[in-house]
Amino acid sequence: MKKVVLLGDSIRLMGYGSYVPGFLGDGYEVWQPEDNCRFTSYTLRMLFEYHDFIKDADVIHFNAGHWDLCRIHSDGGTFTPIDIYKREIERLGKLLLELCPNVIFSLTTPVRPENVYNSNEDIHAFNDAAASVLAPLGIKINDLNTPVAKDIYRYILEDNIHLTEEASKMCASLVADAIKKSFE
Repeated sequence: MKKVVLLGDSIRLMGYGSYVPGFLGDGYEVWQPEDNCRFTSYTLRMLFEYHDFIKDADVIHFNAGHWDLCRIHSDGGTFTPIDIYKREIERLGKLLLELCPNVIFSLTTPVRPENVYNSNEDIHAFNDAAASVLAPLGIKINDLNTPVAKDIYRYILEDNIHLTEEASKMCASLVADAIKKSFE
């Protein structure tokens, strides 16, 4: 039995996370927190709490980005400045690799253009920043952005950020495929 850990924000929690076990099928045990892992710094903090659940994992798949790149304050800056995000996502990647040598990072999914807090321009910049520091560590990059971006109004709910059920299932299939391929 292969142990799989899923970490991530609400795109995992409310989206693909519940479907991944079914797409993986027999031979996989999936653990994921019942909590929204929110932004990168929160996930870093929670690694202390998750340690015992993660330590024997055969693969860890994680995502982080929407909370970091949102622009919710009057100063117009992203919640986490991109240079800090890049540093923190690299730190998170290194810590996960200490727990499990088989780690996959999922690129942040797009939003509807009407989203006033998150923009696809920021999403691309943060995705590029994450991939630039994680891939050299040997962390595999799972692109969930591109397939969802092909039909944003079909795949993103009217809340302008979360995945529709169809998109959740599509992303779960892509996550499961990435996990299975990581063992090849």
